Amino acid sequence: MSDLIVTRDGHVQIAEINRPPHNYFDTKLIGLIADAVEAADADPSLRVTLLCANGKSFCAGADFRGDQPTTPEERRVESRRLYSHGIRIFRGKKPIVAAVQGHAIGGGLGVALAADFRVATPETSFAANFTRLGFHPGFGLTVTLPELVGTTRASLLMLTGRRVGGEEAWRIGLCDILTSADNLRAEAMKLAQEIASSSPLGVTSTRETLRLGLADRVEQRLERELEVQSWLRETEDFAEGVRSVAERRPANFMGR
Repeated sequence: MSDLIVTRDGHVQIAEINRPPHNYFDTKLIGLIADAVEAADADPSLRVTLLCANGKSFCAGADFRGDQPTTPEERRVESRRLYSHGIRIFRGKKPIVAAVQGHAIGGGLGVALAADFRVATPETSFAANFTRLGFHPGFGLTVTLPELVGTTRASLLMLTGRRVGGEEAWRIGLCDILTSADNLRAEAMKLAQEIASSSPLGVTSTRETLRLGLADRVEQRLERELEVQSWLRETEDFAEGVRSVAERRPANFMGR
């Protein structure tokens, strides 16, 4: 089965992440999502993409399991490839609605925030948990999260790494519709179809105006995120952060 299952319902493209249960991402998966976004842009009959996931979580972050690049330079090159696909998503021309169940954590939160709208459940949790790993936010979150919830609240979420449940996320603007788990996909589709029923030229032009410069700001900020992530990935604190998560214990950071 593909890591991303792409189907359609009328004018709505459905892109379903298919790495259950938690849909951890890597460069390949982000590339597939970017391909789907660009395919929708190229198809005049498609007007909206519904981004969803098969499993317990929407996306619980990056996949640090299995074979990883072995040198700092190889890791930097791979991160740059991943972020180049992320920019392709932000440069998409048509709206994206994300149906977010379970966890949207770390880079998975970045994927959710690349969408125009998020539909979630009370059980959904969102977290920019990078500092808990001895790491730095990525996937453009230093742009998208403050624009959604404000600079002070975004700083609070990033510096503490705390998790936000669905009801709080709805109150602070991190998600746009809150519904039951059973109705999540249906509510997300309802929103996608509502957008698709509007004038496609009106929607794309209005969206372009509203998001004017967003992809450029994200691309510029990604350079900073990549630079700092590349440095932090080689530190003892990052190694300890990854170990502590795997061992389900508090991290003992030493600042080195």
